[in-house]
Amino acid sequence: MFHDLKDRIVNMVSSRLFLLFVIFVGLGGTLVYRIFDLQIVNGENYMNNFKLKIRKERSIACTRGNIYDRYGELLAYNELAYNVTIEDVYESGSEKNEKLNTTIKKLIEIIEQNGDHIIRDFNIILDKDGNYQFNVEDKAKLRFLADVYGYDSTDKLTYSQKTATPQEVIEYLAGTRKYEIGDYKNPDDNDSFVPGMGYTREQLLKMINIRYAMSLNGYQKYIATTVASNVNEKTVAVVMENTDLLEGVSIAEDTVRQYVDSVYFAHILGYTGKISQDELITLSNDNKKYAATDMVGKAGIEQVMEHELQGKKGSEIMYVDNLGKVIEITDRKEPVAGNDLYLTIDKNLQKAVYNILEKKIAGILVSKLSNIREFNGNGNSANIIIPIYDVYNALINNNVIDVTHFERAKDSTTEHQVYLNYQNKKATVFAHLREEMEAKKTPYLSLPEEYKVYESFIVNMLSSSSVGILQDAAIDVNDDMYIAWKTEETISMAEYLNYAIAQNWIDVTKVGLDSKYASSDEIYTRLIDVIFENLDNNSEFSKRVYRYMINNDELTGRQICSILLEQGIVEISEADEREFTTGKISAFQFMLERIENLDITPAQLAMDPCSGSCVVTDVNTGEVRALVTYPGYDTNRLANSIDADYYNQLQTDLSKPMWNYATQQKSAPGSTFKMVSSVAGMEDGVIGVNEHITCEGIFEKISPFPKCWIASKGTHGPLDVAGAIQNSCNYFFYEVGYRLGSEGTGVYNSDRGLDRIREYASLFGLSETSGIEIVESEPEVSDFDAVRSAIGQGTHNYTTVGLARYVTCVANSGTCFKLSLLDKLTDHNGNLLVQYTPEVRNHIDLPEREWYAIHSGMRRVVENKAYYENMPVAVAGKTGTAQENKNRPNHALFVGYAPYNDPQVSIATRVAFGYASDYAAEISRDVLRYYFDPDEEESILSGGAIRPDATATTGD
Repeated sequence: MFHDLKDRIVNMVSSRLFLLFVIFVGLGGTLVYRIFDLQIVNGENYMNNFKLKIRKERSIACTRGNIYDRYGELLAYNELAYNVTIEDVYESGSEKNEKLNTTIKKLIEIIEQNGDHIIRDFNIILDKDGNYQFNVEDKAKLRFLADVYGYDSTDKLTYSQKTATPQEVIEYLAGTRKYEIGDYKNPDDNDSFVPGMGYTREQLLKMINIRYAMSLNGYQKYIATTVASNVNEKTVAVVMENTDLLEGVSIAEDTVRQYVDSVYFAHILGYTGKISQDELITLSNDNKKYAATDMVGKAGIEQVMEHELQGKKGSEIMYVDNLGKVIEITDRKEPVAGNDLYLTIDKNLQKAVYNILEKKIAGILVSKLSNIREFNGNGNSANIIIPIYDVYNALINNNVIDVTHFERAKDSTTEHQVYLNYQNKKATVFAHLREEMEAKKTPYLSLPEEYKVYESFIVNMLSSSSVGILQDAAIDVNDDMYIAWKTEETISMAEYLNYAIAQNWIDVTKVGLDSKYASSDEIYTRLIDVIFENLDNNSEFSKRVYRYMINNDELTGRQICSILLEQGIVEISEADEREFTTGKISAFQFMLERIENLDITPAQLAMDPCSGSCVVTDVNTGEVRALVTYPGYDTNRLANSIDADYYNQLQTDLSKPMWNYATQQKSAPGSTFKMVSSVAGMEDGVIGVNEHITCEGIFEKISPFPKCWIASKGTHGPLDVAGAIQNSCNYFFYEVGYRLGSEGTGVYNSDRGLDRIREYASLFGLSETSGIEIVESEPEVSDFDAVRSAIGQGTHNYTTVGLARYVTCVANSGTCFKLSLLDKLTDHNGNLLVQYTPEVRNHIDLPEREWYAIHSGMRRVVENKAYYENMPVAVAGKTGTAQENKNRPNHALFVGYAPYNDPQVSIATRVAFGYASDYAAEISRDVLRYYFDPDEEESILSGGAIRPDATATTGD
């Protein structure tokens, strides 16, 4: 029919003529033009060419809006960059995978040879041992597996697909059913294909990374997939020179997101990255222009303000021929840049607070460090000492020292000698463990501590997602043998594993056997071999071996220090290095100086304490001036395309740098809660403003008897509200809690007291999140023991930013704000679109005398601190300690405000496991000195670790 129509048109022409005939054919929303170029010469017609012309609307990316601090200091912006992209222009057929894989492999080589790297946002990575592991949480992992296996719902996944190991996913994607990345053992045998054959594990992962990214675009024609972003000029040149060999590969101009001083603002700003399937669905509800290739906010303000920052895409109509070549572009609509956002944050204050936190936390570590092997403890968490041996171990345990480099080190190095010693130690450990599993079968309880550690690791490893042999879901936790292993510790690991086999708790297929034909003894024998195969190059197991090498002086402190120098982790002067190598400086002194100089940071050691948070708020507006969490991380290495190695490093870092300690960590508030209890007592009429309660040290009205912190030394005697806050008298507030529970009946009822405490905690904003726009943990007002809850114990749990809102309300005498990080929004030309103003949540109306009692009590707290002398302004505040674990130091807290007579800013500071509340108060002092006295900036911020003030105490 088509040819008949063409002939009829040609026959209508009687002279030389150029005819253009167009038939519109709708294919999937794309208009296809069939074009004929015909000539009539001497009565004959010729079809000179035939073209397939496809009309496609292509979106044009918009520029994301900038982010500034309250003074217009730039925090986040966009930078021009070049990306390497690939389009699926390959004809379908049996050879498509081979051609596409050849192109991708060549492209990866070009990119990496020129100093760039491909994007790696696939949800499987290689761990330090070279094993595949999932890089995504459980819920997102199921969504990922559904995408891998081609389902639109996780409900359609089979059990084996849901429980697939990372290795099994890789083999599936590399197999003949998907990308055919590998080779045939026998070219004549179609069933002999081996996924990954001819590739290293790393190369295979990179190939799958790109193929999977292309698949998420649905292999749509003319939709490019970014292979590498922000590449250098050398890469651009080489790719352009090889376009004839790299079908579908192009260089695209783009922008990349950049962050100024990123470590300081990481937890506020977040970062951008490629949109996930779930994000695409959610964001498309409000904006249908989102596509699978878009970059969106992944965390923090970037995520919260995604629609305001994103901008509006442009578009153009593109015509391409049947070879994919662009013929014509029409109807271009220019994109509109995103809006610019201004925060309430003071950039310089934020940076200063971060540095103060790091210096003071390092100072606490230094002050607690001792040249001993181990600390046996004396039951007082405030007096915990840090043995230097724990520091040596921490450097390996938190991956500061790269133990995988030991094997590659030169023979003359300390690293090489340590590696040889490690191999000998490991051989001894393996021999002993094999003997235990095959013959001795010592009950766990009777094992030496070292081998308890090893056997616990083995069982946990078998249950891990990367191994998946011991199936947690199948285990009956009420089984007597399970209890004997897990709780009573009266059986051996060998007995437990044999029992697990008999109960079908073991996935036999994961050890390479068929349960239908293998006996229990065969399975156990094979299981032992698999255990040692997995342990052999397991970095986490090796850390445990190194730990006992250090404890037994098989790996010395001097060797640890030498390795720090050999691996370039720390740098010292030639003179200092000579003194160290000649023995004039001991290993202990060397390490002490490294921590004092911040060559080794608290975050790197990941020991107690290694983290802290501080929030500074304008008490008159509810605007947050600084919201600091330590440690931070470099968002520039996560934005645009994730640096997978760095992301994995962050995920395994024991100091949890991606955790926002200011908004997500919760702890008991300790004595910082006593202002709430004071208001509750006065407002409910159970205490008068000037009424005195006599501290007797031990409170005997409930059992067991709670004690005042001073009980071992004496009592506080009679105190009014202000005096009770000043002295942080627990006895006084025990009595308040008791009276709140006895109100109206004279009979103590804890639940009644808790209800009253909860009501007043709510008035200060402690019953809900603070209002800031980024992710925040829900607070917990105590629901247990009104007497102890009145001193900030019980089950109270609050974030630092939650305490910041509370103390802001105290400072301004009753205005409880919904705190905010947002100042204003402008378009890209600077025109004001939105002026953000923190909302007032509620007012607390108290008589002036009650506010005076609270404020004067807080002022006296600070007046009693010698280290607060010579401050540029008068400060009021309250210290607090909170015990979480008897074997670890207490959390240190301080809340306060300044100036006392005319409050401008409030501050809330917490050092997790920071020993003493005075240490948090000292940090707050330095922050307030910086804020109110610019001349002190250099003295506050210069130098290394700042040891705690000699006058600081460990009391509350």
